[in-house]
Amino acid sequence: MTPESLMQLAIDKCREGIAQGQTPFGCAIELDGQVIAVAHNTVWQTIDITAHAEINALREACQHTGHPLLKGAIVVTTCEPCPMCAAALHWARVDKVYFGATIADADAAGFSELDLPAETVIAAGGGSTILVPNLLRDECRELFDLWLQDDMRRLY
Repeated sequence: MTPESLMQLAIDKCREGIAQGQTPFGCAIELDGQVIAVAHNTVWQTIDITAHAEINALREACQHTGHPLLKGAIVVTTCEPCPMCAAALHWARVDKVYFGATIADADAAGFSELDLPAETVIAAGGGSTILVPNLLRDECRELFDLWLQDDMRRLY
């Protein structure tokens, strides 16, 4: 599966999450040519501040493999991982993380992101995870617009 195809799965899952009243973030994970997880942010649904799309996808992927390490995994996420998610991706030892929108894009949509780039977190850990920005960035940024269409969500 191409990174673009995998990102489309994350975008579609993100749209499902938005339709359920969740925030606009999605993630998909592939290992050995097989999609092993696709998840969206469920912070509001689960009342769990750690239930970001990447964390949910990592939990699903690790349950699928029966192991906490995901060496060889390819991850795509609709937005640059926050510091918590970047650290988790590093600790899971995924090979590569593609992301669409940036932390600045999330901030512009009203999210109070920590201005700590994923690249800095990964480098601080000394890991080998490769970050690839701007995959389908315009499509991922449109998810923020979709989410903001409901004025009540601006109260986030």
